[in-house]
Amino acid sequence: MIVALPESTFGSIDAGNTSWVLISAALVLLMTPALAFFYGGLSRSKSVLNMMMMSFASIATVSVIYVLWGFSMSFGNSLTGDNDIWGIFSNPFALFGSDQLMETQGDKVVLWGGADGVHIPAIVFLAFQLTFAVITVALVSGSLAERVKFSTWCAFTVLFTTFVYFPLAHMVWGGGIMSGAEKGFASWMFGSTDGAANVAPIDFAGGTVVHINAGMAGLVLALIVGKRVGFGKTGYRPHNIPFVMLGAALLWFGWFGFNVGSELAADATAGLVWVNTTVATAAAMVGWLAVEWIRDGKPTSVGAASGIVAGLVAITPACGALTPVGSLGLGVIAGILSALAIGLKFKFGFDDSLDVVGVHLVAGLWGTVGIGLFAKESGLFYGHNPKQLAVQVVIALFALAFTGILTAVIAYILKPMGWRIDKDEEARGIDQGEHAETAYDMA
Repeated sequence: MIVALPESTFGSIDAGNTSWVLISAALVLLMTPALAFFYGGLSRSKSVLNMMMMSFASIATVSVIYVLWGFSMSFGNSLTGDNDIWGIFSNPFALFGSDQLMETQGDKVVLWGGADGVHIPAIVFLAFQLTFAVITVALVSGSLAERVKFSTWCAFTVLFTTFVYFPLAHMVWGGGIMSGAEKGFASWMFGSTDGAANVAPIDFAGGTVVHINAGMAGLVLALIVGKRVGFGKTGYRPHNIPFVMLGAALLWFGWFGFNVGSELAADATAGLVWVNTTVATAAAMVGWLAVEWIRDGKPTSVGAASGIVAGLVAITPACGALTPVGSLGLGVIAGILSALAIGLKFKFGFDDSLDVVGVHLVAGLWGTVGIGLFAKESGLFYGHNPKQLAVQVVIALFALAFTGILTAVIAYILKPMGWRIDKDEEARGIDQGEHAETAYDMA
């Protein structure tokens, strides 16, 4: 079924904002190959190609389904004016294939957010949001290194984005039940979402939708799929630390599209987001290295790269709501918490291979909840109001439960395909077994 677009969605574009969002979309798309380098470097030499292929497969599968039904499920009702389905997702077929986004009325085009002063074509907003969906599912792969069938992984990317990511994006960003919309839970919880009583949930660029989502999915899959052969006995050392550093650098570069681009405009708030993203990330690297220096006696390159990622994750939901000084505080705590959290997998016995839980889940939770403390207007430290903190805790817990339950269901649905490669393949190397390739020719 195709729904006619209301006349109010048509208007004239802002060329400057459109240019910036297109550049941002390209920067965010770069983040997934950057993640491939980061994860690939952390893997052993006999599994680096498979690790990188899991990221590239995410680009392939998610890009296709995002155009077909993902954008419609996430944001379709915002353009069609129709009701969504229980506040959880929009009609997947309302903008199926997105052809309608290129309709015109005279010299007018279909806009995204024109009523709020953001005048960019809806097709450009689709391009930007597509890259978010891609990176989210790619992040999950780090919890499954060296032991998962490539075919099952590809099937998971389709099911996870369709049944977990798209609904969560709609609920938080698309006007659904977790948004600040009038029908959202914030108005139900405290009775108002404007003026002095503003308690709308804040997730500027993806703390719940991307990082808590990916981190929780990684934890669930690590528990269901099981440990690598030799976990706890074998030393899994990164095979190429320069790859790790390169990946972290490119992730930091691409993250400016991720965070700053989420303003959807080239304005003063975008400048604030740029500064907050930079200083929080730098502070997180300091925090992580401080933990290593005190605990282990030596700061490491992998620690610096991991601290960068932890800071980027934490500031993502908060980057538009904090001051630069508040961002420093949020960042340094994120680095400390994540540096301490990566040891949890040994304490509790789950094989989160590349620390998706320790970095993305922990820093994502801290960044989302930390808004309630550091937000420059409504945070506890600035506005002396506990309501924002309560709202942030609720949306974080909701994201944990929603993702955890649905990811477990998907994981069990895919069990007949088989999650694990056989033990001989794992011992020989997943690159050879799954792809008939090796990263390095030692002949």
